[in-house]
Amino acid sequence: MTSSTAAPVLLDVVDSVATITLNRPDAMNGLDVATKDLLLETVRQVADDPEVRCVILTGSGRAFCVGQDLKEHLAGLTGEADIPLSDTVEKHYNPIMLALSTMPKPVIAAVNGVAAGAGASLAFAADFRIVVDTAGFNTSFAGVALSCDTGSSWTLPRLVGRAKAMELLYFPRTVSAEEALELGLATQVVPESGFAATVGELAAHLSAGPTVAFGSIRQAVAYAAAHPLEDSLAFEAEKMALTGGTEDHLAAVHAFVTKEKPVYRGR
Repeated sequence: MTSSTAAPVLLDVVDSVATITLNRPDAMNGLDVATKDLLLETVRQVADDPEVRCVILTGSGRAFCVGQDLKEHLAGLTGEADIPLSDTVEKHYNPIMLALSTMPKPVIAAVNGVAAGAGASLAFAADFRIVVDTAGFNTSFAGVALSCDTGSSWTLPRLVGRAKAMELLYFPRTVSAEEALELGLATQVVPESGFAATVGELAAHLSAGPTVAFGSIRQAVAYAAAHPLEDSLAFEAEKMALTGGTEDHLAAVHAFVTKEKPVYRGR
């Protein structure tokens, strides 16, 4: 399953791995309305597809995503186009972030270049961030006198702690790949020569794993971040009941007893 190469967002599904590629390389994958519309549609599509067991989000060209297309945004500010900023946050950024963060399957951000503004926020929503060593993160928002969006107020403090998050949001700067690794923004930093292979290996491992268990784990961790212990324990119990009834759990227990390697089918 492959999208038209002229589209601003590409989708390629191979062996249960869906790769979503932001495809405006000349604009450093800036997010204009057409791109945001298609990105939301694509993220929702892979989230709902039972055949997809792992999702990769990446960019084409030299950038991962520099966030909002400021040329289009300026046209909205000057009245040349009817594109209110508040509308795009509620219509695009919030639902994209929610779909990425809550889908019941693993998500990898393959950060092939700079990730800035909403682009950085999209990467923060993933479970894993594999970052090429020449890439970097920049929150950008305060640099153009804006608040933060696309969930960065929620994800960033949970990744790096409140104090560092406030520093990065108040005083935007490009955080190098190596510093991102030290801070916990990057899961792994690799040279460009090994980037595709590293992402592919992780995606293959995740897509061959117990998908319902992975999805339940990411949902339980997100739930616990915003709920008290008693409620979180109850949510864990629900997810244990769900995963305990899966074919994959039965296969795993059987494989353990027989000292064999389990084969998971994602159900």
